[in-house]
Amino acid sequence: MSINKKELFNKCLDMVNERIDQYNEKMDTITGQNADHKFHPDFDEYGNKGEMLTEYEKNATYLDRVRGMKETLANLDRNHRSETVRPGSVVETKDSYYFVSVPLGEIPMDSGSKIYAISTDAPIYKELEGKKEGDEFTFHDQKVEIVKIL
Repeated sequence: MSINKKELFNKCLDMVNERIDQYNEKMDTITGQNADHKFHPDFDEYGNKGEMLTEYEKNATYLDRVRGMKETLANLDRNHRSETVRPGSVVETKDSYYFVSVPLGEIPMDSGSKIYAISTDAPIYKELEGKKEGDEFTFHDQKVEIVKIL
């Protein structure tokens, strides 16, 4: 099966942008920027300090993380070609496809295939890193062969 890397990259970028929008919306609601809510982030609607601030800080942390993912995607070489697995690689095994990029999980493609977007912190990447087509590795007590690297 052929993987369209441009489509894959765009789907990942769309997912990241969607998450950025979600966290921005949550933070706007918390800070009262949303017309339906009129309260300060330091206090909840009952005047209690803390709970709203904690929620705000949590969402701010998530937003920073997702913005970092967007930056990582922007810095990937979209025309990446390498004989070994590294960031930007799409790795085909007999059972799965992996896109070494950012941790988004399963990405459904228009062709019907599913690709797992993983980061370099993922345990499976530690096994994939530097491998070539035809190389094998063991993951979750199963032997896995790298069929192709795009």
